[in-house]
Amino acid sequence: MSTFLLEVVTPERKVYAQDVNMIVVKGVNGELGILPNHIPLVSPLKIAPVAVKIGNKTEYIAVNGGFMEVRKDKVVILAESAEMPASIDVDRARAAKERAEKRLAEARKDEIDFRRAELALQRAMNRIDTSTRK
Repeated sequence: MSTFLLEVVTPERKVYAQDVNMIVVKGVNGELGILPNHIPLVSPLKIAPVAVKIGNKTEYIAVNGGFMEVRKDKVVILAESAEMPASIDVDRARAAKERAEKRLAEARKDEIDFRRAELALQRAMNRIDTSTRK
């Protein structure tokens, strides 16, 4: 079965680098499935888990926005932040979700605070969602 190299990189470190069979990401214009030999592509990404298929198993990576560059034999995800499920502190993510929900309720009048709270909530939900997938 054909593979390609997937690298997930943040400003701090390389989070993931492995040969994979397929990935599924959420771009700003919808969901994208990438297989080996995909046409070159650059797409901004939403805050969402990235599904990584290797053989018969699927892994998930919590990716918090960024860009994906697809080349013939390699995909690079340049993420604002990214975490593997094993490194996610679920209690901390739930606490962040609660804080963001509280700020959302209070920030209805202030557009900037509302958007920041909304993004914080999306990141927390992404981390919780990714950590609960097996």
